[in-house]
Amino acid sequence: MTTMKAVGLTRYLPIDDPQSLVDIVVEKPKATGRDILVKVAAISVNPVDTKVRAPKERVEENPKILGWDVAGVVEETGPDCSLFRPGDEVFYAGSIARQGGNSEYHLVDERIVGRKPVSLSFVEAAALPLTSITAWEALFTRMSISQDPGLNKGKTLLIIGAAGGVGSIATQLAKQAGLTVVGTASRSETVNWVKSMGADYTINHHEPLLPQLQAIGFTNVPYIFCLNALEKHWAGISEAISPQGVVSAIDDPPSPLDLKLLKQKSVTFVWEFMFTRAIYETDDMIEQHLLLNRIADAVDHQKLKTTLTEVLGPISAENLRQAHKFLESNRTIGKIVIRRFYLKTCLQRVLKNEVSQ
Repeated sequence: MTTMKAVGLTRYLPIDDPQSLVDIVVEKPKATGRDILVKVAAISVNPVDTKVRAPKERVEENPKILGWDVAGVVEETGPDCSLFRPGDEVFYAGSIARQGGNSEYHLVDERIVGRKPVSLSFVEAAALPLTSITAWEALFTRMSISQDPGLNKGKTLLIIGAAGGVGSIATQLAKQAGLTVVGTASRSETVNWVKSMGADYTINHHEPLLPQLQAIGFTNVPYIFCLNALEKHWAGISEAISPQGVVSAIDDPPSPLDLKLLKQKSVTFVWEFMFTRAIYETDDMIEQHLLLNRIADAVDHQKLKTTLTEVLGPISAENLRQAHKFLESNRTIGKIVIRRFYLKTCLQRVLKNEVSQ
């Protein structure tokens, strides 16, 4: 049996517990069907990792491997594959219904994999897949916003939680589509980051939304994309959204939403969950392959930039626990990436301008 290193869990514990994420050795998988086997070069962490790992009573018989952002090189392809060959450089988010990518090698369906941007290192590319898919699907698929800038003249998008990974990509995509973007941020460093991504205005999500919008000249906005604390902002969203506007959200409110607040304005509310296509293997599953290739093209033509802000290395349980702590602090800006497997597990922080493939 050929083995590989990975980081996984069998019990769902607080991140301060050293057993919450552990270094393990597991069987190296083989590519079958439309799966490709990828040699992992870099991974990124997302809030979904901390949500899945959150304390609960369940115990896994076999270690569960997290991680839904990968950049690497195709090692092997299944017999039904047609999109990739060994040696291709790729990036992707994978499927939450399968083992994640926090391992030396990772199996993934080729239909949700894109070519890595040639202008980016593996580390820079690993910051992009999950957030890019989420932002793209939310704006252009779920909310049906046109990608034609000429059709969006005078239209405004409010992004609640704009400094995070999804918000950073959504801001860039919305600006390319010709929208005016108002992003929420509450600290000077997050305000600066949101503006650097292209937002036209910023407001504070800890204050009532509508008065702040009115203060910068908006009586309401036709599009609102809420990325966190949906239940906290729900009443404010219902006040700020335009009649016949569209609201999209990605988080998990602890209690049911009162949709009646949207009825009088005939507002559309739609969830975005980027794993839907992969979980259900929908007929349009290959759209994520095409989407990621469009993201790669946009990056290579300098129309979209990576949202990488922090690099850790090597890939290990210790460093992944550190990354989860950062995420759970709710103070992260952009994306945290971890690169390469090594035998040692000491923490090494790397400045962004020192990152290489």
